[in-house]
Amino acid sequence: MQQARPTAPDVPFLDVGASYRELRDEIDAAVARVLSGGWYILGHEVEAFEREFAAYVGTAHCVAVGNGLEALHLTLRAMGIGRGDEVIVPANTYIATWLAVSHAGARVVPVEPDPRTYNLDPAATARAVTRRTKAILPVHLYGQPADMDPVMDVAARYGLWVLEDAAQAHGARYRGRRAGALGHAAAWSFYPTKNLGAFGDAGAVTTDDPALARRVRMLRSYGTTRKYVADVRGYNSRLDELQAAVLRVKLRRLDAWNARRAQIAAIYRARLAGSDVVLPFVPDWAQPCWHLFVIRTSRRDALRAHLTACGVETLVHYPVPPHLQGAYRRMRLPAGGLPVSEQLHREVVSLPMGPHLSDAQVQQVVDAVRAFSGQRVGAEPAAGR
Repeated sequence: MQQARPTAPDVPFLDVGASYRELRDEIDAAVARVLSGGWYILGHEVEAFEREFAAYVGTAHCVAVGNGLEALHLTLRAMGIGRGDEVIVPANTYIATWLAVSHAGARVVPVEPDPRTYNLDPAATARAVTRRTKAILPVHLYGQPADMDPVMDVAARYGLWVLEDAAQAHGARYRGRRAGALGHAAAWSFYPTKNLGAFGDAGAVTTDDPALARRVRMLRSYGTTRKYVADVRGYNSRLDELQAAVLRVKLRRLDAWNARRAQIAAIYRARLAGSDVVLPFVPDWAQPCWHLFVIRTSRRDALRAHLTACGVETLVHYPVPPHLQGAYRRMRLPAGGLPVSEQLHREVVSLPMGPHLSDAQVQQVVDAVRAFSGQRVGAEPAAGR
């Protein structure tokens, strides 16, 4: 017997197709331009996007690649990092951050997060440096920038590279500066669910270092600087023209979309204050782009079930920390070995967040969370749309 399709939630976690519906005419024109032009890989659209995204971030160079993991991996390789080296990474992150280090042949050195921001703890980072350490890889998790100045101070003290994992930080600012222009280089993902998302996999590297940019460009295309002549053992990680054309259209809307995300986050933070959940902590030096709005509760499963019953879709970012996954079993880090990260992974839940949520949908989320907490359901009208 054919099963009935599940009912769509009243409040989806993210309406991925909404950006296309908003920009349909511009995107269709951009795609048609590429298709009729007859050049589909590393052409004028990619070059234009690289210029425009570098200008947006505030760096001298942008190198477009196939996806976010390859942006991390190729940059580590371009930095000369490989077997025998150590790279300090957050214990609390998506596994791609760790995988990039492993693919480069280096050893992952996990560091516990600041329990307030969930991002890399600079003091713990300094304690983790050894004579084998070659780089620090802070992640701007959930769209909130890591505390970069003390991280850069540690790097300067020991002569280390700093590679930002900016996969969730499109438009975020740290002390007024854009994420992606804070370290020696930054790796980006443009996966469709990101604040700046393509219609498939896509990534980029931003940097002010011309030599580093040149090496990443070489590595992304078989190690060549001339056609059919490979100078090093490279890879195939090239952004295609269709994705670049789409990203160029969306980039012009990114700040407006981020402003709406910030408005929704402000509503959540104001109307859920005092409820039975832990809300995001934002330092006064941080301006998140609110890729995700992540709350915490020791009753996560019960809360998610309640929200589902109320028509609100949620996700968990992320249910299992990297050191407890099969891919890193050989590290022999037992359960309880990284207690802060493990607690976060048990308790975090992501509420709906995206620029196309309506005021009514935002209020529905607020009402549902407050009802779970046994508090008076807020009936205040939402600001904005």
